[in-house]
Amino acid sequence: MARLQHFGWFFARGFGPQGWGHPYWEWNYDWRTPKLYQQAVRELEQAGLDLVIPEDAISLGTDETLDLRIRSAYGGPKHDPLMLVPYLLDATEKIGFAPTVNAGATPPYLAARQFATLQHLSGGRAGINLVTDVKSARHFGLDELSHDAAYDRAEEWIDVARKLWHSWDGGAHVADRATNRFADASKLDRFSHEGEYFRVDGPLNAVPFGPEGDPVIVSPGGSGPGLAFAGRNSDVQLALARLTVEDVVAYRRKIHDAAIAQGRSAQDIKVLFVFKPEIVSSREEADRIVAASQTPSDEVIRAILEGQSSDLETDLTVLDLDKPVDPAIFGQHVSRGTIKGLLGKHESFEEATLRQLAVAKARKGRITDGSGFVGTADEIADFVEALGDDADNDGFIFSGDLHPVTIHRTLDELVPILRRRGVLRTEFGDGGLRGNLTDF
Repeated sequence: MARLQHFGWFFARGFGPQGWGHPYWEWNYDWRTPKLYQQAVRELEQAGLDLVIPEDAISLGTDETLDLRIRSAYGGPKHDPLMLVPYLLDATEKIGFAPTVNAGATPPYLAARQFATLQHLSGGRAGINLVTDVKSARHFGLDELSHDAAYDRAEEWIDVARKLWHSWDGGAHVADRATNRFADASKLDRFSHEGEYFRVDGPLNAVPFGPEGDPVIVSPGGSGPGLAFAGRNSDVQLALARLTVEDVVAYRRKIHDAAIAQGRSAQDIKVLFVFKPEIVSSREEADRIVAASQTPSDEVIRAILEGQSSDLETDLTVLDLDKPVDPAIFGQHVSRGTIKGLLGKHESFEEATLRQLAVAKARKGRITDGSGFVGTADEIADFVEALGDDADNDGFIFSGDLHPVTIHRTLDELVPILRRRGVLRTEFGDGGLRGNLTDF
């Protein structure tokens, strides 16, 4: 019998120009106003998704990649997703939102107060997608850290935020009408934190949470430090990996082992794999699309390299297509998971030229033979169900623009099939975002 899985949506372009570069831009939504996003999240909630994760990148990048990032609105412009979340909460009732927060840009006291406020206002539907980007440091007058040091800072950040969230746990919130006393200052945790990266005094100027608990922590890192961070701190791991039974099982084992090493259980963290299927009307259409992708044009290769350059904050378009990439061009700040994504099935850059890497990314495959993610809604549902049954998968995060056209293309036929099979929820409980993740 099929098992229920969790689903979310990764708002991949962030609070930026949804639809730019696609025909559906001509639907004439204004990406700068909330109506587009409110319409989209209402439909995601109707579809039974647990959460939405708005991506963010504070910086437009370095001088080397600036044009690449804004030329096609791939990496910018972007507005602050935290400011959008209240509008999304107002348009929905059950679905949760985990906007991206940069541990090197937002001080832990400020973030703790902001998300305490959101958690109260939303009835427990707030989360934090905590990232460790370091290239934006120059915008804040901070020194740039190495990849591993950025995770050390994030560990300290979340420790401080949690201590702030629980600084009223000693019973300081009295609310005694008989004595007209709201709070007892003697029971506040007036701690003083002096760490390597932060100096913070408590307590937090916010009252304790209700039964929904702390904001949910989402983390995206796939490196060793990233997996260790998830094991210690995260409620959701936003996972990037090959979607085979063997790879999903192996990735989940790494996360669970990391959690157990920190005294947690495997059940304390949901591992949700990023998934971007291409759903078509028939097997014949799927075969046609796959065949047409096998010999990508120079224009397609260029577009792929521009996107990869933006993600990697490294201009690949100036490199010789017919030579292997020298991994030394990637700074220490560049995500190891993103570099691995460029490599694809290869173990090292010595195994392929840049052209071969780009061509591999351009080529599509059939989901039925494991070579890609093109298929009918039934075939996509077979794949989702099989990973749940055979790899004990927790679920998936769909990725794409937060735009009604993108959402309907992905979900219109898939949602009814998954529900009929018992893979997708038909109703929500009452526990906020944390409840969504622990309902099953």
